[in-house]
Amino acid sequence: MSEEEKNRGDYSADNIQILEGLEAVRKRPAMYIGDVGVKGLHHLVYEVIDNSIDEAMGGYCDTIGVSINEGNSITVEDNGRGIPVTLHKKENKSALEVVMTVLHAGGKFYKDTYKVSGGLHGVDESCVNALSSYLKATVYREGKVFEQEYKIGAPQYDVREAGDTKLNGTVITFTPDDSIFESIEFSYDTLRARMRELAFLNKGITITIADLRESSKDEEGKSPSETFHSEGGLSEFVKYLDKSREALIEEVVHVDGEKDGIPVEVAMSYNTSYTENIQAYVNNINTHEGGTHLTGFRRGLTHTLKKYAEESGMLSKEKIEVTGDDFREGLTAVVSVKVAEPQFEGQTKTKLGNREVQAPVSQAVSQMLSNYLEEHPADAKKIVEKIIVAARARNAARKAREMVQRKNVMSGSGLPGKLADCSSKDPEMSEVFLVEGDSAGGTAKQGRDRMFQAIMPLRGKILNVEKAMQHKIFENEEIKNIYTALGVRVGTEDDSKALNTDKLRYHKIIIMCDADVDGAHIETLILTFFFRYMKELIEQGYIYIATPPLYLLKKGTKFEYAWDEDQRDRYVERMRGNSPISSVGIQRYKGLGEMNAEQLWDTTMNPENRTLRQVTIENAAECDQIFSMLMGDDVPPRREFIEDNAKYANVDV
Repeated sequence: MSEEEKNRGDYSADNIQILEGLEAVRKRPAMYIGDVGVKGLHHLVYEVIDNSIDEAMGGYCDTIGVSINEGNSITVEDNGRGIPVTLHKKENKSALEVVMTVLHAGGKFYKDTYKVSGGLHGVDESCVNALSSYLKATVYREGKVFEQEYKIGAPQYDVREAGDTKLNGTVITFTPDDSIFESIEFSYDTLRARMRELAFLNKGITITIADLRESSKDEEGKSPSETFHSEGGLSEFVKYLDKSREALIEEVVHVDGEKDGIPVEVAMSYNTSYTENIQAYVNNINTHEGGTHLTGFRRGLTHTLKKYAEESGMLSKEKIEVTGDDFREGLTAVVSVKVAEPQFEGQTKTKLGNREVQAPVSQAVSQMLSNYLEEHPADAKKIVEKIIVAARARNAARKAREMVQRKNVMSGSGLPGKLADCSSKDPEMSEVFLVEGDSAGGTAKQGRDRMFQAIMPLRGKILNVEKAMQHKIFENEEIKNIYTALGVRVGTEDDSKALNTDKLRYHKIIIMCDADVDGAHIETLILTFFFRYMKELIEQGYIYIATPPLYLLKKGTKFEYAWDEDQRDRYVERMRGNSPISSVGIQRYKGLGEMNAEQLWDTTMNPENRTLRQVTIENAAECDQIFSMLMGDDVPPRREFIEDNAKYANVDV
């Protein structure tokens, strides 16, 4: 073997294994990328980037660039070894063409090529190619430039040589097929969040992202761009997640090594909040359903802290039992493992099932934490004191929950008196509107379809759960009403926050607030509550946001509704017609209460006309950071966020 082949890690055409063809991808795209909406669209980018990350994880790449181009094409480039271009013996064509046109054809099926892989099931570029109207692959390898173009997955010519180069790497440019996707409009913020996450998870790699679309340029003509690079890895990730929270301990506890042949990296810290935030990853994939690596982390954490607390004597005066939940209150942690052959389970295939992973993670956490507690007695005391406070609060919260549930049983139906329920008892057919204010709630009750629509008015701004202890949340009247109206129960012996949705009464839970600053604040308070205490309902796709119109335009007997300023201006121009001076009445709705029942039904509640925005969690770590920043105590980051994102100048901070 030549020195050059050794440097390439023997990554050649013979490393490409073929399993099956591409036809099914276009027929059933959702089976491969989740859906054909916004989530599936961005998944295409992640699949291409995953292959660059695989090169980086193998030690062959340290720079990755992503750009959103005019027309919503995407370019991903890296300085890895470059996809092999030599002849694939079985297919009798270039290995590059095999990778780009044959489903499940990828080097990652060979353990010698990649020890671990972030891409899912080898779908990668071939799936992206099948769902793109156009794709071009350019390879810099062995001193030459090679290229091939495709339309809807079909090669337009054989792989050809296109010049000499001193570079190594791969460049993929693709345009999603707009006949497949609901929209091909990429979100810079969504992609930026994922790039930031990948940089933390793969320390030492530089990842850049740029939005080159004309519409994205600022007033000075500059395109949004950002560069991510992390030398601290998960330690820096934890600091980023906790930047809007007050630290309980100064340092981030961190371990990075290999246990029983499995690379394990864990970073954790405690803050003064009452929420738990643990992000778990397998080969860079966020396993939000958990799995054996998360179980191992929790076991190592609980065992070590409980042993220390007992030996310190601090628990001897407490009459209540301390449980796993108590050890995780105010904890922010990131767990990342690399597994050669991950087995995923769960509803969305994001739960790790490999049993051999649990013990190494538990051992790594236990050893890391034992050393830290011994070396930092002052911090150890703060942690144990917080655990004791959490145990007392959990006990109070349990009594508050039991009181609510006992009251429900004693009162017959147990439904809140303010709830105007629907006739249907089928959750799949039923929906409930959580409406801001009694006045708007009354209008909604008059305008609804009583067969399948229920109305639950909420009085004022509900409790900010980001700043409240758990028992205070269950004592809050509005929050108690939400729990009982939805029919969910909370708390088990193992997890005091676990949600039981077996008796959920509605499969559409719609937040309907005024289209103003106060309405946006109330909407955020409700979303914070759902994210922290009913995340399962978001993950199962049950939470929606109503979109009432901002304007009513009138000219004589004609009228139109507008949902933004641009739409308003277009309608005004159209209604004026050839007479620019003719008057069009413009009413700016300040709240839902300004509409009558018929208007509210026509614009916001009628399934045939309305627009509902489904609430999803694209990036759990990013969501946690945003909610803690928006609803926490730290004002400067919130002020900066609002100044950067607010549409209106007069915004309360």
